[in-house]
Amino acid sequence: MPHFHIDYSANLETVLDIAQLCEVIRAIAAEIESFPMAGIRVRAMRADHVAIADGAAKHGYIDLSVRLRAGRTEAVKQDAITRVFAALKDFAAPAMATHSIALSAEIRDIDADLSPKFGNIRDHLEDNA
Repeated sequence: MPHFHIDYSANLETVLDIAQLCEVIRAIAAEIESFPMAGIRVRAMRADHVAIADGAAKHGYIDLSVRLRAGRTEAVKQDAITRVFAALKDFAAPAMATHSIALSAEIRDIDADLSPKFGNIRDHLEDNA
């Protein structure tokens, strides 16, 4: 299960399609072999009130947090965050050409013993992935 949480400043909605960003992240995650399709969750939360750098309203940010069940090797996690962050940078590049935007990402493990899960999404996937 990879959970992707996109936290972004509200001023970016005029220069980026955040719903499309969610789809871009979902699609790249689906290409990563160690990420089961049924476990992929991408969500975005807008921050209406931010203070960045010198306080100018022109600055924006996107912070991508990736949470994974523990057990993947460091190499697998490094490859995953590299690929996902590259997709984020590529997506934001046109807007960054004319706007002040900071990008960041982090990947971290979830302790399975402290994070119960239940669902039937696999039952509703066409290929039962």
